[in-house]
Amino acid sequence: MQMIIIMKENASAKQIEAVESKLGEFGFQTHPIYGEKKTIIGAIGDKRALSMNQVLMMEGVDNVVPIMRPYKLAGKELQKEPTVIHVKGVTIGGDNLAVFAGPCAIESQEQFTGVARAVQAAGANILRGGAFKPRSSPYSFAGLEDEGLKIMANAGKELNMPICTEVLDTREVELVAEYADIMQIGARNMQNFKLLREVGKYNKPILLKRGLSSTIEEWLMAAEYIMSEGNEQVILCERGIRTYETSTRNTFDVSAIPVVKELSHLPIIGDPSHAAGTSKYVPAIAKSAIAAGADGLMIEVHNCPEKAMSDGEQSLRPSEFSQLMSELAPIAGAVGKKL
Repeated sequence: MQMIIIMKENASAKQIEAVESKLGEFGFQTHPIYGEKKTIIGAIGDKRALSMNQVLMMEGVDNVVPIMRPYKLAGKELQKEPTVIHVKGVTIGGDNLAVFAGPCAIESQEQFTGVARAVQAAGANILRGGAFKPRSSPYSFAGLEDEGLKIMANAGKELNMPICTEVLDTREVELVAEYADIMQIGARNMQNFKLLREVGKYNKPILLKRGLSSTIEEWLMAAEYIMSEGNEQVILCERGIRTYETSTRNTFDVSAIPVVKELSHLPIIGDPSHAAGTSKYVPAIAKSAIAAGADGLMIEVHNCPEKAMSDGEQSLRPSEFSQLMSELAPIAGAVGKKL
């Protein structure tokens, strides 16, 4: 049972506390939102334990409304205002575009820091890179792991930029959280529910990529798993889905961006690199994402793509990334965003 309890304008703090306490007694999770005039309490629990009428009869309660969608915390029924996430002076959501950029895989301190300096100079505000790499082949380069995290953290500290990297396993969450400012859940792990619950216990933004063939509802339900553990700092990332089309690595679902904006308050960014699979299509897809209302982008950049140890074919050179950033500015302005 999920419901929204709307308190009266003159409801006292004691009455609000009493409602939360009552709900807690019956095993409901509560999520209060304090407005200027009214307080709203979102409640999730077992309908058999406590009915809406019992809550409605309590002092200070104005109305009780059932939540209809299955994603209660990620949806707009409980929170209508868009979520804006702040990390080390960078905002994700709102008027400013967040641009995550960096190489697919961290290869060395010199390589990663060099790319980091270049993308920062071009206007990126968050560093991305892979220390733990999920690969289709067990013989492919799987990342520098612990050493990669240290390399990334060194560059982030030097440039005063937040860093984002992927976590693959529940056993590695604590380690990754020690170094990363934003933890990424990759497409292959979107429905790894144990991992989602584990990162939900940490007070760090979580970048949640859409699964290979997942519906938007499945994607939002994955976000719900994270949020149900107390972490409401979820960033959604559209990175293309698997279809019958083979001319690109994945099919970038640009329509997912306005649909998610309608259904959820969570910020959403686009990943044109994994959608395209080849660098020549990345700029066009990036522009389409911003035009559709995305809150940012995640773009792979490598100083020498032909020698990259992972996904070089979809990586932009620093000069190409800089050119793309200059071309994105007028598109961002047209939809009320700033780079």
